[in-house]
Amino acid sequence: MKTTGRVNGIISNIVIVKADGPVGQNEICHVYCGDTKMMAEVIKVVGDNAYVQVFDSTRGLKIGEKVEFEGHMLEATLAPGLLSRNYDGLQNDLEKMDGLFIARGSITDPIDFEKKWEFKPLAKPGDKVSAASWLGQVKEEWVEHKIMVPFTMEGTYTVKSVVPAGEYKVTDTIAVITDADGRDHDITMVQRWPVKQAVRCYREKPRPSRVMETGVRAIDTFNPLAEGGTGFIPGPFGAGKTVLQHAISKQADADVIIIVACGERANEVVEIFKEFPELVDPRTGHKLMERTIIICNTSNMPVAAREASVYTGMTIGEYYRSMGLKVLVMADSTSRWAQALREMSNRLEELPGQDAFPVDLSAIISNFYARAGLVKLNNGKTGSVTFLGTVSPAGGNLKEPVTESTKKAARCFYALSQGRADSKRYPAIDPLESYSKYLEYPEIEEYLDGRIEKGWVEKVYAGKTLVQRGKEANDQINILGDDGVPVEYHERFWKSELIDFVILQQDAFDEIDANCPIERQKMMYEMVLDICDREFAFAGFEECASFFKGLINLFRQMNYSEWKSEKFEDYRRQIEKTVSEKESK
Repeated sequence: MKTTGRVNGIISNIVIVKADGPVGQNEICHVYCGDTKMMAEVIKVVGDNAYVQVFDSTRGLKIGEKVEFEGHMLEATLAPGLLSRNYDGLQNDLEKMDGLFIARGSITDPIDFEKKWEFKPLAKPGDKVSAASWLGQVKEEWVEHKIMVPFTMEGTYTVKSVVPAGEYKVTDTIAVITDADGRDHDITMVQRWPVKQAVRCYREKPRPSRVMETGVRAIDTFNPLAEGGTGFIPGPFGAGKTVLQHAISKQADADVIIIVACGERANEVVEIFKEFPELVDPRTGHKLMERTIIICNTSNMPVAAREASVYTGMTIGEYYRSMGLKVLVMADSTSRWAQALREMSNRLEELPGQDAFPVDLSAIISNFYARAGLVKLNNGKTGSVTFLGTVSPAGGNLKEPVTESTKKAARCFYALSQGRADSKRYPAIDPLESYSKYLEYPEIEEYLDGRIEKGWVEKVYAGKTLVQRGKEANDQINILGDDGVPVEYHERFWKSELIDFVILQQDAFDEIDANCPIERQKMMYEMVLDICDREFAFAGFEECASFFKGLINLFRQMNYSEWKSEKFEDYRRQIEKTVSEKESK
């Protein structure tokens, strides 16, 4: 028997419901506005009053309207058919919705329940299984989609039967498993999981030990992101957060990409919808959209669903991680998720924290980021969820609460600088403000020693030191003038500029320079460091500037040349000749 209730108060999209039975925190309910049924979530319970946030406009809702509680939390539907789909924050399939604007109360199926899939069994009768154990697989796009024991099932089970290979719907029974009490349970290809609960069906969660290569030099070379790690990109509007995220999604070493547009402007999301179906994935040769899921909750969609969208994206990511896949989840922008939390907190009349954000904002963000990670599955395989969010601080203020709270949770900090964006130094990642704490991990250092070369971390820090010294020299030049400092200061400054133009800057719209493999990054970075280690004899600062400008131009032409092509090698020879002629003997 479902608990019911009546609307007792309305504060924008927060509705106070007088319940006539037990109600749980985060339980889903339906609020009726006439004949329209609107989904809502319980966010606070006080006595017999339940405060629910409605995922639709409450315009026209009246006191006394009926409310039905469903007895379960907000759940994601997990089954074959998720890839290449566009969802809203509640996992409604946007392509199945009619009209330019989403009608209030619209609900669509997240997958095609009538489609048949070619099933191959992996388990056999007599096998011992538990939650997330693989029973079989189907081919979803090019991904081997594992059919698992539902995450909600506790304890150990024995496989009683598995259907033979063939075509089945997701709702067909593909296996029967027996629990310790002898009861049989029918297993289908579809399962549901509460989005606000982390999936913990794995053996252990070790520290990240590999680097996720993105093809972006400012990240891979200077501040690497670990596979199963977390990072975030704060920066003012127009600094290139969205373009950087798109570049990473196209080039990252991941099996599945999940893009969560949680409150982003609609025109930016339209670019994803338009661009991704046309892009060819360089890793697989298939369309990039075939391994991508887009969860779209733009700024003109219901505020309450923004919060749900990030959890929905992470839950789907955890689902694919349980298949032993590498998943990259990206949220743009988590600032608007935090703003949705602030609106809800204010409407509940809770004690406000800094800038009116919830007092527990830092804990909410930390708990969410903690759901990412590398895991060792029960069968010994590994899977990972790497999370990369963006933050849009008002006025580019990196000291505001959302940025500060995220800084405590994320291990990589890619600060976008307004100054670098204004001077067209893209990606505008500030090399001195940004950092990767994964460089401090012995596991990552060992991986880099084997993947690139021994002592690579020391070379990374050497490059950062050169950039820092170049900035200090530039400050002196700006204060005292070109003639007021020794030529060594100019040389120091131009060596840092060489690192900046050749390594830190990259053309995301050039077919070759957009994606820089790690072997190419290693060669280019070592060439630059070698030049920076040499001593030159310049007669004056004009000669110094002219020499390094010429070098930068050669290097940039080299960046636009195909790796190890004749053109590439020709520029390399020109650089070596130019440096050799100028080097002081």
